[in-house]
Amino acid sequence: MVSKQYKMTDRLRVLVSSALLVVTLCGGVILAQSPPATPPKTQPGQQSQSPSKVEGRSDERIRLDTDIVTLTVTVTDPYNRLVTGLDRQHFEVFEDKVKQSIEFFSDDDVPVSLGIVFDVSGSMKGKMDRARESLRAFIETSHREDDFFLVGFNQRANLIAEFSDGDTLANKLTLIDAKGQTALYDASYLGIEKVKQGRHSKRALLLISDGQDNSSRYTYGELRKLLREAGVQIYSIGIVEMGGSAGGTLDMQGQAILEEIAQVTGGKAFFPRSAAELEDATTRIALELRHQYSIGYSPTNVNRDGQWHKIKVQVKPPRGLPSLKVQHKEGYYAITRKAGP
Repeated sequence: MVSKQYKMTDRLRVLVSSALLVVTLCGGVILAQSPPATPPKTQPGQQSQSPSKVEGRSDERIRLDTDIVTLTVTVTDPYNRLVTGLDRQHFEVFEDKVKQSIEFFSDDDVPVSLGIVFDVSGSMKGKMDRARESLRAFIETSHREDDFFLVGFNQRANLIAEFSDGDTLANKLTLIDAKGQTALYDASYLGIEKVKQGRHSKRALLLISDGQDNSSRYTYGELRKLLREAGVQIYSIGIVEMGGSAGGTLDMQGQAILEEIAQVTGGKAFFPRSAAELEDATTRIALELRHQYSIGYSPTNVNRDGQWHKIKVQVKPPRGLPSLKVQHKEGYYAITRKAGP
């Protein structure tokens, strides 16, 4: 019997069955495995906060609370299918081009504390119904223990719903009308700060917008700096005119901004051109969040020098698999934690 958590529309079932074909290769490596029906295992070390997350931002940089740097890693094949079932020995981690020793590895399907940052400005008028439907599809595909909060924004960013279940969150959007200007950068800031309060150690944001900003107090440069420091994975969905192509300067600029926001944090950006593509994108993101690897390592460079340290993860495909693509955050700032509360 299919549980309520995995209840999907017929459209969703077709998507999952076609895009997530189960193919066993090379001793159990699975390409695009579908979500398990059994409860997830607890991730080792899940009780403690991820050391690459921020514990307060008095100097607005990542503080290493322990000697472990943690990464959320997504692996896909040349057809953009998710690749699961890989083991620790298939990965290599480099920091500033120096190979690191992997000390923690997990591919468990763990719940996520996730913020929805939803554009309700006037530029979204006529797009709200499709955006709401895509959000419901996302929630239906998510882990049943995920908790969500909702930030809505027009000329101001507002916390519309505290951490709650997906259905409660989706219902909050029902009576909201699209109006006003757009404070995308301010809303992203608020989402990053709020997601740190989540009860799960794995945290992410889903940003649904057309990428325009004309009302934020923060600049894009300030937002980008925070993105590099916060260690929060962000997925972006650019809501454009259905059936059209990217048009004027604002469309192109908005797309570039949403792409960079996702890339810096190890997420992805999607720009669906139809209602079906929009539903596919949200479903894809929900499934990807459930099929990622968690990797931890102790940096060989023990200096807390305040500098940016670039990270690169490589996958050594098992025999029989093609070259694989790896997605993760770009790096971190190494700052010694200050004494005191």
